This record gives sequence, structure tokens and C-alpha cells, in this order.
Amino acid sequence: MIGLVLAAGAGRRLGPETNGIPKTLLHVRGSSTILDIALGNLAAVDLSDVAVVVGYAADAIRRRKAELEERHGVRLELIFNDRALDWNNAYSLWLAREHFAEGALLINGDTVHPPSVEHTLLTNRGPELLLAVDDEKSLADEEMKVKFGLDGRLEAIHKSLDPADADGEYIGACLIEPRAASAFADALEATWRRDPQLYYEDGIAAFAEQGGDVRGVPIGTVDWVEVDDPTDLARARIIACRY
Repeated sequence: MIGLVLAAGAGRRLGPETNGIPKTLLHVRGSSTILDIALGNLAAVDLSDVAVVVGYAADAIRRRKAELEERHGVRLELIFNDRALDWNNAYSLWLAREHFAEGALLINGDTVHPPSVEHTLLTNRGPELLLAVDDEKSLADEEMKVKFGLDGRLEAIHKSLDPADADGEYIGACLIEPRAASAFADALEATWRRDPQLYYEDGIAAFAEQGGDVRGVPIGTVDWVEVDDPTDLARARIIACRY
């Protein structure tokens, strides 16, 4: 099993902060970036082989590759997404299909959370896909909400879910088991070919609709944030100093 980080996005809503660098390289704790947090979390659960999907300002990550490897004790392989500025992340994750063939712990490269999330995923292995879920947060329109059936299987994952019907928010961390890799890659491909603007979560939904076993695990009371705008970045800089 490897670590896998999606870090191809431009972070347009972060304005001048992301001029010339991807948002995963924004500093959130001293010299530590969002990507440093992700790599440190993966190293904390002994995942030393890490694939990173890059796109916007990819050279900024390439230049830091050796430094990141030395700092976190990991081996990085960069996967370039040449459509990162035009297409959404279903395509980004599909590009990493050969890398998650043996299983992967996937982290969104714009999410700041403690390593307890990775520990929770790895200690609850079993389903083909296991999603880290915040079931304590108050939900609104922007969150990637999830709903599970009485059997625990995923029924829906989408921002448009009614918050009153949702079981929580998918926080952007997921365990992909090896036995699911091929069918999940096919679901991702069908998703981006249908519409390149779709999210990889739409691929997760397609995989579940085809009979894939997708379940969630609560992360407990955890401070975390997805960094989309300046308010999120300010919160990330507070949260990252707590762990």
C-alpha cells in the first residue's frame, strides 16, 4: 500500500497566495506547507512510498522533491496532469490508477488534518473503499456530504445532498483496497469521459452503484479544514499549530 496525494489544483480562490505555486505548497505552520502536513501524516503510519499528482505550477513541487523526501523520510513519485487547469479531479485520480493498484491511502492535497485520520482509516480496513467521515460537523451547501444505508454501504456522495438527510461530510481521505483498484479505475474513467468537470467523488458514487463496497468511518472530534479560500487558509494556520 502507498500514500497518494492529489495536488494538481490551482487554488484560484486564494488569489495572490497561489501566484506561481499550487495551493498544496502554501505555508500553514512555520515553514511547513499543506503538502508537508500530508506527507508527515503518511509517514506517521509507515507509508513511505507516496505518489503525488501534480499539475498547476508542478515545477514548484519538483524543485522541492528531494527536500520533501529527506524531511519526511518518504520516496516520492510525481504524476503530471496536463489537464489540471481545465478538468476536474476525477481525471487526476484516474491518472494514478497504476499506483493505487496495490492499494493506497488517498489524501486531498488541500486538506489539513491530524494523523489520527490516517490511523483511523488503517485500523478499520475491510471495505473496498473506506471514507473518512466527519459526522459531528454542522453541514451546509458546500460540503461533500455522504449518506449510508442501513447496511452501512454508501448510498450517495455529493455536495447537493440535503444536509438533513446526510450522515456527515467526506473529508478528503480514503482507503482504496487492492481488490477494488481495477473496478474503481474503470469507474473513474467512465466518470471523466462522461464529463471532465466531475469530481472523483462522482467516481466513488459510480463504483458504489456498480456494487462496490464503499463505507465510512467516523474520524471523531478532530479539527480539520479543506483550504479553498482565504478564510479556510487562516483556519488551517490555526489548526496546523495544534498538532
